[in-house]
Amino acid sequence: MDQINDRGFTLLEVLIAIVILSIGLLGMASLTVGIISANKFSKELTTATTLAQEKMEDIRRAGRADYSSVVSETKAVLPSPDDEYKREVTATNDSPASGMKTVVVKVYWGGVSKEDHHVELKTILAP
Repeated sequence: MDQINDRGFTLLEVLIAIVILSIGLLGMASLTVGIISANKFSKELTTATTLAQEKMEDIRRAGRADYSSVVSETKAVLPSPDDEYKREVTATNDSPASGMKTVVVKVYWGGVSKEDHHVELKTILAP
């Protein structure tokens, strides 16, 4: 009787296993790139929100003494280390009612113009 040695893998089985493993690893690499990109955007969004919140707190603090001191500011690049962001303040008198002031703080970032994304905070100051 002839004995056939059935132990081990054939070359074709090994190649198929390598192809399947490669496809899985490429999928994981693509997923990793997406996660890194999302984390970067999340960090930028958090920074922009913090910058807007800080300005809004400054406005509220100044507004307690005198609402007339709260004025609009044109869109401008922030000083270092936040020079990747622009901030704009819009103050509207007698809105939504007489004697009140609506204040909008927008922070922009991203892209060459630093305006691809933005976050916006609004408040109403009343005496």
